[in-house]
Amino acid sequence: MAGMLPEDVHALTGVADPRLSPDGRTIAYVVWGVDRDANAYRSSIHLVPIDGSAAPKQLTGGEKEDVLPRWSPDGRLLAFVSNAESEKKQLHVLPVEGREARRLTDLPEDVGEVAWSPDGTRLAFSMRVPDPAYEEPDEKRRAPRRITRLQYKLDDVGWTTDRRQHVFTVPADGSAAPKQVTSGDYEDGYPAWSPEGTRIAFASARGEDWDVEDVRDVYVVDAGGGDRVRVTDSSGECAAPMWSPDGSLIAFRYTAGRFDYPRHPQIAVVDPDGGQPRVLTSTLDRNCSPYPEIREPIWDGERIVFAVEDRGNTHLYRVHVGGSEEPELVLGGEVAVTGYDAQAGTIVHTATTPRSLPELYSGGRRLTEVGRSLQGKCQLVEAERFTAVSADGSEVDAWIMRPAGFEPGRRYPVLLNIHGGPFAQYGNRFLDEFQVYAGAGYVVLYANPRGSSGYSEAWARAIRGPSNGGPGWGSVDYEDVMAVTDEALRRFDFCDPDRLGVLGGSYGGFMTSWIVGHTDRFRAACSERAGNNFVSAFGSGDLDWMLKGYFGAFLFEDVEAYLRISPTTYAESMRTPLLILHSENDLRCHIEQAEHLFTTLRLLGREVELVRFPAEGHELSRSGSPAHRVMRFELILEWFGRYLAA
Repeated sequence: MAGMLPEDVHALTGVADPRLSPDGRTIAYVVWGVDRDANAYRSSIHLVPIDGSAAPKQLTGGEKEDVLPRWSPDGRLLAFVSNAESEKKQLHVLPVEGREARRLTDLPEDVGEVAWSPDGTRLAFSMRVPDPAYEEPDEKRRAPRRITRLQYKLDDVGWTTDRRQHVFTVPADGSAAPKQVTSGDYEDGYPAWSPEGTRIAFASARGEDWDVEDVRDVYVVDAGGGDRVRVTDSSGECAAPMWSPDGSLIAFRYTAGRFDYPRHPQIAVVDPDGGQPRVLTSTLDRNCSPYPEIREPIWDGERIVFAVEDRGNTHLYRVHVGGSEEPELVLGGEVAVTGYDAQAGTIVHTATTPRSLPELYSGGRRLTEVGRSLQGKCQLVEAERFTAVSADGSEVDAWIMRPAGFEPGRRYPVLLNIHGGPFAQYGNRFLDEFQVYAGAGYVVLYANPRGSSGYSEAWARAIRGPSNGGPGWGSVDYEDVMAVTDEALRRFDFCDPDRLGVLGGSYGGFMTSWIVGHTDRFRAACSERAGNNFVSAFGSGDLDWMLKGYFGAFLFEDVEAYLRISPTTYAESMRTPLLILHSENDLRCHIEQAEHLFTTLRLLGREVELVRFPAEGHELSRSGSPAHRVMRFELILEWFGRYLAA
């Protein structure tokens, strides 16, 4: 059986967002997949008994995207959002026992973050509110944008300066139109009802200079609107508030400090009347907010259930709000949890491994088998964990995947993959990237160098600087990935030392550009959606000015530091053939970053190619159009095949 091919992107599928019914007997969840003909993603809502006593049942049609299943408090209704009948995702309510879904909204933007009121009469949600100028369909006649805030655009979202996100409520019976609860030139999200149903907590930054202060708080507002009360102390980043069952506390994710990256997000609680957050998870010394974001902390009696990144895995923990007990591991192993719910001590979850797509589990019982179709058509490769020792003696977690159809005694070309972030982690989850490269006959090598999440905070902060005295990006992280490469070549005789390639996206793209400016050991490289010149990036990316939290200064405070860690500063040393991939709508790392490096290398007469993907953003490799994802794989494989063939 052959390994995964680029076109197998169309066979990708998975389970997400499990939600337990109020009686704890049924799980609602989302099944997603790819529609090849429409070049689009599809998803539908399904139900399955928690004990697996019956087969899963599809509840919605899935003609387009049906997501965010949310049970009513009495368990009779299921709210969800769908764009099956409209351009934007609208809120619907569906009787679980049958009959037609009732559409509650007809709004100009997608509905998100849906939550039922405790009495089941209303729902809260968030939505972007477009400026009236958007009512002019002809952009050549539309009024110009007048921008006064730094946070005026966001990758994968677009313009936000005239489309701020706010909280709404709507009657569950459709008897009235949605009512906007928050307003103003702010970004409000994560609505959560108080147990008595009269107040809504949400997260927002609302200081006079909120757009430059690097802080977000928990607020409480009357469910009917009105004045807002700030309940946290503006000492960091607050997200995903959830009320305790008795209403005496609000739990939330909390990251301390301002412009001080990276810090571990923690689980904290605060009195709804205000005060200093009380952190419950600091003894873990782990990131309690995995990326991609999974969900808010869940109250289960007097304990809170939450997800944690740990050495390439994503696990579930719970902690008692009294603070007298250490956080307790409730779901571990060599696995990445991607969704979860908890009720009365029962936990259900979705999870993935390097060779299995996300499936639904109740305890140790697997309740779905949606990934069987892909597993049945191609050979999926397992990952092997090993440890490398860096130049200063630090131990680095790494993984290697043998090519599909591996034959002992043969030597294969090696692709070193570097993750984005840098505060992120590789590890025990399915990545179509790695399966496609292994399917094409490559050894796939990847690691979590210093700067990665999933380890101690000291490990993550080891590459801060250089303006604050740290070594900066491209220092010990570079040494770590070089040590991983050396150890793989020493330990695994099937790795061909004369056929090495390196690639990565975002921060991984930066590291790829950095590597080819500091060594010639790789035959070919692919730098994707990278930051290459941090001087020009300072004003072009949606959040690049916030890199002060890593670098230690704004550009105008220390230009030399920004030049020092910019790969283009070392362009004259770049002699490795380089493929530069970038999306034209990337607002995180603007496409000028790719243009800057390409122009420089072309003037130097180096072997370089720039590929621009239209109508895509920073997330092309993960959620771009299926057709473009296939084309991207074909380009990468053609490039490395040109230089790493035997």
